[in-house]
Amino acid sequence: MDKKNKYSRIIQELFLQRYTDGEAEVDFTRNDLIEVAKSLNVSVPKNVGDVLYSFRYRLPLPEEIQATAPEGKEWIIVGTGTATYSFRLSNKAKIIPNPNLEIIPIPDNTPEVISMYQFSDEQSLLCKIRYNRMLDVFLGIVTYSMQNHLRTQVDNIGQIEIDEIYVGVNKKGQHFIIPVEAKVGNDKVGVVQLMQDMSYCEQNFSDLICVPIAVHRMDDETLCMFRLTLDKGEAKIVDEKHYKLANSESLDRAKVANRNRDLTGI
Repeated sequence: MDKKNKYSRIIQELFLQRYTDGEAEVDFTRNDLIEVAKSLNVSVPKNVGDVLYSFRYRLPLPEEIQATAPEGKEWIIVGTGTATYSFRLSNKAKIIPNPNLEIIPIPDNTPEVISMYQFSDEQSLLCKIRYNRMLDVFLGIVTYSMQNHLRTQVDNIGQIEIDEIYVGVNKKGQHFIIPVEAKVGNDKVGVVQLMQDMSYCEQNFSDLICVPIAVHRMDDETLCMFRLTLDKGEAKIVDEKHYKLANSESLDRAKVANRNRDLTGI
């Protein structure tokens, strides 16, 4: 049995053992995953946390679980403390790129030696965002990378991971805390990460303005940048722009200089 099918069997059985029709939350612990695996005669994953990580951030929950959700709702897995979790009903997240937005060319300032050797994963995407100051372009403020691949604890949630944290300053001197999540290919931006990122910022930087960002690299190398927020527990898009990094020879200098003659960003 491959890893994906093993994880699906475990998480599905765990949910169905505990779910009662009409419930909006189903609590469980990390140890429950181990017990369910044993009951199914499935080898216990060496990294039990990877089962949870996969369904919280990468894989959809099995159809047998989602079929119990009312129309317009979906099940998500949220942390509720140290090694404790809950299946929770949530409004369906719709954080997907708008195919009708224009693609804005940006000069590619990624060092050639980095481009030669980098991989096509989330860390390489974060690297391009950093070298090209994409957050500065998108938000119109000055930003500084403070820490990447942050793993920490949040009260009443437990352990979380944030791809990268920036701090920012605008021309009025206001300070911002900016959690960034990077997605590549078919990975989707989810409400779980947004909730965790905002909770972390509220717990540790309550005096700063929290600006959650998600960046999704499409198959054609378009970078879709989202500014997000939560509205009554539902993920909402505040702003969205599509960029593509380009070399200087491919840029139309006349078009770049006269783009809509808009100086509001200066």
